[in-house]
Amino acid sequence: MANDAVLGDDVVDRLRTVVGRLSRSLRASPIAGSLSPSQREVLGAISRGGPMRLSQLADVEGMNLTMLSRIVSHLQRLGLVDRIGDDADGRVVHVAVTRVGRRVCDELRAARTAALDRAVRRLSERDVRKLRDAVPVLEALVEIVRSAKQ
Repeated sequence: MANDAVLGDDVVDRLRTVVGRLSRSLRASPIAGSLSPSQREVLGAISRGGPMRLSQLADVEGMNLTMLSRIVSHLQRLGLVDRIGDDADGRVVHVAVTRVGRRVCDELRAARTAALDRAVRRLSERDVRKLRDAVPVLEALVEIVRSAKQ
C-alpha cells in the first residue's frame, strides 16, 4: 500500500543517521573481545538462521563469498562455528554455531539489550511512550527495506 505522506529528505536522512549510530553504539561491546563487527554480525546471522550454506549466508549478510569464507574460517578457529558436510550432497558445506558460539551470541545480545534498556530508562515517560508506539512502525520499515532488496 503506497502512502503519499512523506517525511522529507532531511527527516529521512536523520532517521538513517540515528539508526546507524544507535546500531554501531550497541555493537561496540567488550564481550566479543577479539571479534570485529563483521565477525560478530556473521556469528549472529549463523546463530539466528541455523545451519546454512555459505552462499545463503552471503546473501543474508550481503557479503562476497571470499570475505565471508575468511570470516567463517576465523570463527571456526575460535571454536564459535563448525563446517558440517551435507548428507545428500558431499560438495555442500553448511556452517553452524557451536555451543560456545551460541553462548557468545547470547552474551552479546544480553549486553546490547541491557545497554539499550539503561538508555531508555533515562528518557522521559512521554518519550518512552512514543518509542513504544514507534517500534512496530520501525519493524514494518525493516521488512519493507529487506523485501525491496530481493
